[in-house]
Amino acid sequence: QVQLVESGGGLVQAGGSLRLSCAGSGRTFANYAMGWFRQAPGKEREFVAVISSWGRINYADSVKGRFTISRDNAKNTVYLQMNSLKPEDTAVYYCAADRRGGSVSTSADTFESWGQGTQVTVSS
Repeated sequence: QVQLVESGGGLVQAGGSLRLSCAGSGRTFANYAMGWFRQAPGKEREFVAVISSWGRINYADSVKGRFTISRDNAKNTVYLQMNSLKPEDTAVYYCAADRRGGSVSTSADTFESWGQGTQVTVSS
């Protein structure tokens, strides 16, 4: 298993930017695919972005061109840079790890380890 801790959430105005970080424990962090998901009140958890162990990336259509996922394996950290934020981006954002390192799955069911979540609120 890998333990994950998110940080960087907060309140931002529409059109603004925010960068989320997810710090992972373990010597095998580099072997995991890492994903970001979000969940708004009354809605199901939805896929945001994923990056494989070797850098293959997949984004949800709703965030393409606005969000960027990246990772620094030397620091056991994955990032989500969020630009041009919209009120509909408001949600709790979760970091997740998939032991299938080469995968860019968009399904939450394929991720075994999850962080505690960090709140992102975008005001209009």
